[in-house]
Amino acid sequence: MAPPQPVPPVFHHHYSHFRPPLSISQPLTLLLLLLHSPSSISSPPPHYQMGLSMVGMGGSVMLVLVAQLLMAGLVGVCEGQGLVPGVVIFGDSVVDVGNNNNRLTLVKANFPPYGRDFVDHAPTGRFCNGKLATDFTVENLGFTSYPPAYLSEQATGKNLLSGANFASGGAGYLDSTSTLYGAISLNQQLRNYKDYQSKVERIAGKANATALFAGSIYVVSAGASDYVQNYYINPVLNRAYTPDQFADLVLQNFNTFSEALYNLGARRIGVTSLPPLGCLPAVITLFGAGRNDCIARLNNDAIVFNKKLKAAGQALKRSHPKLKLVVFDIYNPLLDLIAHPENYGFFEARKACCGTGTIETSLLCNTRSPGTCANATGYVFWDSAHPTEAANQVLSDAILAQGIDLIS
Repeated sequence: MAPPQPVPPVFHHHYSHFRPPLSISQPLTLLLLLLHSPSSISSPPPHYQMGLSMVGMGGSVMLVLVAQLLMAGLVGVCEGQGLVPGVVIFGDSVVDVGNNNNRLTLVKANFPPYGRDFVDHAPTGRFCNGKLATDFTVENLGFTSYPPAYLSEQATGKNLLSGANFASGGAGYLDSTSTLYGAISLNQQLRNYKDYQSKVERIAGKANATALFAGSIYVVSAGASDYVQNYYINPVLNRAYTPDQFADLVLQNFNTFSEALYNLGARRIGVTSLPPLGCLPAVITLFGAGRNDCIARLNNDAIVFNKKLKAAGQALKRSHPKLKLVVFDIYNPLLDLIAHPENYGFFEARKACCGTGTIETSLLCNTRSPGTCANATGYVFWDSAHPTEAANQVLSDAILAQGIDLIS
């Protein structure tokens, strides 16, 4: 993919007097700003308040964060390089950037209005109107291009030397979830990663390739499809497993995947928690019995899973002392954004921008979908299952501090 071009941030008209948010990929500028006048960023635009308000009054803790980032890799950033050698991404539609485009599946997003606010205003296969949270993360790490979808034409030559994206919309930790939707299973994503490793070794040489594999950050985002698109609608699974037992089943597959990834050289893994499943617009529509509130029972399932996921991550680190593994909490930042959208400059959290905002996602979100909003910046959700670019920015900022261990 071509390097992303600078795009001026979009705010509501009543926030237009604020300065554009600074990226951590410009750490020296931000550090100087904080040192000079910490109070000057104590009231950022609401879309960006989350990342700053969560790290303390007056930006004091953010100052520590930026200093850590500087110590971790200032020289590399100043030279236009990333804080780490690469970013490798596995998972589902939350992080898919186009691997499903040419697959025989209903779970794809390579058509308008998807991508209307992205670079060149064109769809790429991202399940969003613009950038994903991982796109912002890559930018914050100092990269000038995004890891290409491994099955795309861009995934060749030197484009592979700063990572790749293997994610597939509809994939889950369970192979059965991926099979239901014609997605690329996580096991197949691992096989594709092995193929990627062979290509990189041929391009860069074995020593350089090994350094890239060990130093890269690996992002894993999965699990939601296992619940929403499999367990909750599959009577066989639903009868065979209690929610607690199903969490254990999914986590067995998480452990197997993580061990395999470690054995392939990964040493810095960031895995996302489940979001508040009961608050996704499509889930409320399908399982809310006519109500418009978040479904507490499903949110509790996510809480149970997330606690077990955190424990599993700790156990993996004990087994592998050289492994840096962070479980990114997506649940609480997104829940707060949904419960209090006005605190972040949003006005709609129940309905998505696309179509009626209650059920449309993937093929149902298209140019003929009636009611699609003209400006998505006030919406938490783009379609009925995926956040808008504006919400993804908030989520990316909120978890930034959680990932310091992965680059230190």
